[in-house]
Amino acid sequence: MSNHSLRINLSRLKIDDLPSIFLSDDRGLLEDMAQAAQDLTRQYFGRVISLYAPLYIANFCQNQCAYCGFQAANTDIPRKKLTAAEIDRECEALAATGIRSCLILTGESRDHSPPSYIRDAVVIAGRHFPHVALEVYPLETDEYRDLYRAGADGVTLFQETYDRKRYDELHIKGPKKHYDYRFQGPERIAGAGFRQISMGVLLGLADWRKDVPELFRHLRYLEKTYPGVEYTLSFPRLRPVSNDDRAYFAVSDRDMVKIICAGRLLFPKAGINISTRESPVFRDRILGLGVTRMSAGSLTTVGGYRDSIREHQENGQFRISDPRSLAEIKSMLKAKGYDPVVTDWRNIVNE
Repeated sequence: MSNHSLRINLSRLKIDDLPSIFLSDDRGLLEDMAQAAQDLTRQYFGRVISLYAPLYIANFCQNQCAYCGFQAANTDIPRKKLTAAEIDRECEALAATGIRSCLILTGESRDHSPPSYIRDAVVIAGRHFPHVALEVYPLETDEYRDLYRAGADGVTLFQETYDRKRYDELHIKGPKKHYDYRFQGPERIAGAGFRQISMGVLLGLADWRKDVPELFRHLRYLEKTYPGVEYTLSFPRLRPVSNDDRAYFAVSDRDMVKIICAGRLLFPKAGINISTRESPVFRDRILGLGVTRMSAGSLTTVGGYRDSIREHQENGQFRISDPRSLAEIKSMLKAKGYDPVVTDWRNIVNE
């Protein structure tokens, strides 16, 4: 351990250590964290970076979340829901780019995107991709189990913020306003048999110095309760949407380094994802510090891959900052000595 003003044993890092680390300006400590995080990532993951792409099939939403472009009160974006035939064509177009892992997303509307509709989409996607994951509104355990049996392998569910007061302020109307039901979602997902769960907070909604430790406590509990599940962490930074003049919390690149390194040191076996919300420069630089998954060639518009709608990203859930194609991302990774992987799965029947 280096002789820094903040005495932290990184090999025995605890969640309770994080508030001091997050407030510290000790450059030497941050360098030590970065080196330790890099070493752990190499130990458990080698130089492999798994690639995937989101697949938006509907953008109807019942919630009024102040920070989201899909919120029900936003009348400036056209609402759309793909038919089964359109989902098949969209999957075909995405698969043609070389992507073999897709993340199916809908807006949070049970009325427009019921579990039966999501199940049909999973079955269709399974014909094109060996790995299919979901990011949809929270479901009941039996509904998750039905999607698992249909072929879905993983589920992403963010709490958004663990600050209950801030959560209530930002989730103005709709089912998402129920904090506890969302918080208990990962347990229902694990109880349904899913092998992969991705969790995260939307950095900037509340004080990230408090949100991130609470996320880590949530994950620690799940690891102990459901040890057979593979967990992934995501740390997307808030991107502003139109007609929202609320004050949010700044999260600098240096803060992001601290967060990602802390995640790796506390959870050596967990995946860490970096999204296209981040710029190409930042995504390239952060790779060695714990990242194991990244999206590539992403679009956040419904039907965007089939129609090549890159010029209308303002109609997506958020504005993409890294527009590089799968080929460009793979080229970058290889140039940096990483092994880009589009699939390391084999098709099995979920039972």
